[in-house]
Amino acid sequence: MPILLFLIDTSASMNQRAYLGTSYLDIAKGAVEIFMKLRARDPASRGDRYMLVTFDEPPYCIKAGWKENHATFMNELKNLQASGLTTLGQALRSSFDLLNLNRLVSGIDNYGQGRNPFFLEPSILITITDGNKLTNTAGVQEELHLPLNSPLPGSELTKEPFRWDQRLFALVLRLPGAASAEPEQLGSVPTDESAITQMCEVTGGRSYCVRTQRMLNQCLESLVQKVQSGVVINFEKSGPDPAPIGEDGLVDSSRPINSFASQPWHSCHKLIYVRPNPKTGVPVGHWPIPESFWPDQNSPTLPPRTAHPVVRFSCVDCEPMVIDKLPFDKYELEPSPLTQYILERKSPHTCWQVFVSSSGKYSELGHPFGYLKASTTLTCVNLFVMPYNYPVLLPLLAEEESYLLPVHV
Repeated sequence: MPILLFLIDTSASMNQRAYLGTSYLDIAKGAVEIFMKLRARDPASRGDRYMLVTFDEPPYCIKAGWKENHATFMNELKNLQASGLTTLGQALRSSFDLLNLNRLVSGIDNYGQGRNPFFLEPSILITITDGNKLTNTAGVQEELHLPLNSPLPGSELTKEPFRWDQRLFALVLRLPGAASAEPEQLGSVPTDESAITQMCEVTGGRSYCVRTQRMLNQCLESLVQKVQSGVVINFEKSGPDPAPIGEDGLVDSSRPINSFASQPWHSCHKLIYVRPNPKTGVPVGHWPIPESFWPDQNSPTLPPRTAHPVVRFSCVDCEPMVIDKLPFDKYELEPSPLTQYILERKSPHTCWQVFVSSSGKYSELGHPFGYLKASTTLTCVNLFVMPYNYPVLLPLLAEEESYLLPVHV
């Protein structure tokens, strides 16, 4: 059940009027309504939960939270007024705290026991703001700072205020006061240059610099497509680059391996899609992504984890393996420079093993817990999650079954 949280800028500057004759706040309210109509086209939207947060002082910033129904949400949206300061940092913190309110009770984060992609509460935060200077009662701030202190128990177990299934997007309204005489340029909407953009990118989201009503509609169409069930992972290359592959699909040893020049595919910060089971509507899985520490019984506390796990991949071609009757989990990667690079190698019958640093006791890189592999049709790249150190475990189990099967998926 996706959670869609709208964070609306209610600072006084949202009263400015655009060339359409309406205030920025009215444009923001209209944008929320358009988004909801677009989203309603998808049958999956029946399970959506909507929340509404503003830039007011907490706790008054929460207009519609976990308990309010759709009618309350719409009524609160209609009655919003712009009269405050641009307290973006505090408002973001309140939004994340609201989303995280029940996570420790539900056990969804599974602290200290690995991270289960199939334990998730996919959340999209959509901030609508005018991108003006950040202000509080002490004056103007040059940088975006989220308050570090959180009243929520367990918040100290994650370094960031957000989680891996929560992504932030920002619609930054830059509509001029007078209509432009020049024809509107068509194309993709650029990111904004305000303080919120970096925060969006850190969570796996992005910002949009909105200059016209048409651009706003284009952004809302794009955002509806972003409502996906998944979690964000940092994929980082470990070790040398693979040998280049020639036109015939074989390793071309005559071409040099340039392992030192950084390439976009070396480090990708992307979603893995966690599809719900078609019969139950709930994701099902078996194996966790390991923690980045070895448990110590003498430690009184768990070390805090980063919101997004760092999964390292080795570019050494390996044979993918599964055995009969032992389940594995398969997640499709969001398109990225990494997926493009793997698909261009046209090697659907080999895989690259994945690791989490410090997950093993005697090895800095740890043992493999799965692999990245192009689909047989070369249409996407999948992350296979297996039992920890599966190359050792599977042959032992296979001896019981007396056969080991290569995977062809």
